[in-house]
Amino acid sequence: MNEKVNILLVDDQPGKLLSYEVILVELGENLIKAQSGREALNHLLKRDIAMILMDVSMPEQNGFELAEMIRQHPRFRDTAIIFISGVHLSDDDQLKGYELGAVDYISVPIIPELLRAKVKVFAELHRKTRQLEILNREMAGLTRRMISVQDEERRRIAREVHDSLGQALIAAKMTVDTIPVEGIGRVDDAGRLIESALQQVRNISHLLHPPLLDDIGLCSAIDWYVEGLTKRSGIDAVMDVQPGFPRLAPELETAVYRVVQEALTNVFRHSGARNARVSLKVVDSKVVIQVRDDGRGISQDVAAFKPGSIGVGVGGMRQRVREFGGELRLEHTHPGTLVEAIIPLEVIPAQIPSAARSLTG
Repeated sequence: MNEKVNILLVDDQPGKLLSYEVILVELGENLIKAQSGREALNHLLKRDIAMILMDVSMPEQNGFELAEMIRQHPRFRDTAIIFISGVHLSDDDQLKGYELGAVDYISVPIIPELLRAKVKVFAELHRKTRQLEILNREMAGLTRRMISVQDEERRRIAREVHDSLGQALIAAKMTVDTIPVEGIGRVDDAGRLIESALQQVRNISHLLHPPLLDDIGLCSAIDWYVEGLTKRSGIDAVMDVQPGFPRLAPELETAVYRVVQEALTNVFRHSGARNARVSLKVVDSKVVIQVRDDGRGISQDVAAFKPGSIGVGVGGMRQRVREFGGELRLEHTHPGTLVEAIIPLEVIPAQIPSAARSLTG
């Protein structure tokens, strides 16, 4: 069942207000009456008004003056206004009304069917807009929960890989190392294979969720990832951190780390770059994250986030940044690409970092 919307009727004459009410009552919406600009503004501040039906000629404050005052408030810039006029309005007057936010005019004598039809259209539009806003909020909440669950699952899998598989490999390595010397050649080969597997387990665990992110913080975790990227890919990746860069809220540190991780992954997979630089700084109470490379760059469609041009990775980065009220920007820098995320700063109290967990148990 559709929820009723509020329609504000503004006229200084009670008889006219009553006639508007009689015409519109069959629409089944909430009709709110006001006999002055002051009373109308009071209703606007207390309720969610779908549209305003307003007389142009009122003694204390005419409709144009009231509309101008209403439009000055950010909440009411998009509120539909229909002016009712008992006199013929010049083209200049009508233009002035449209500039002040009027969506339509109705002349007296009023044709009831016409008034009902116009009000119904704007009431329904407002209702659909509110429903869409609710759906968008629900979708945003669902996305936040999915990202949170994904991050927590990565953290859990990383622990399982490190604690279970890692410890099993360590035990196997210790067992192999105690085998009698007669089989030394094969024992050494087995030991090297186990050591290689153990290193891969450590890398996988860290890539899923680096312990440094929880234990020491964002800067150390990104520095570890940048150093590892250089070793794995041959790209000369460096990190530039503003002195005194603060600890952030844990959820925000995770989001920033994932943005940097995805941006550097894209550098490795798609850019053909030789160099990459990660920058972290605080400007005007906002965290600014930049990942820049000297590769082949991106297309205008990707930089504009056009549908069909961006992949899951870029979409995920953008969503993470938006969840914290921030903005993601992509730019072709000729040569190379700049990925920049700007997020309102959320700092946590200074903490003494715990010792980093041993990667070998």
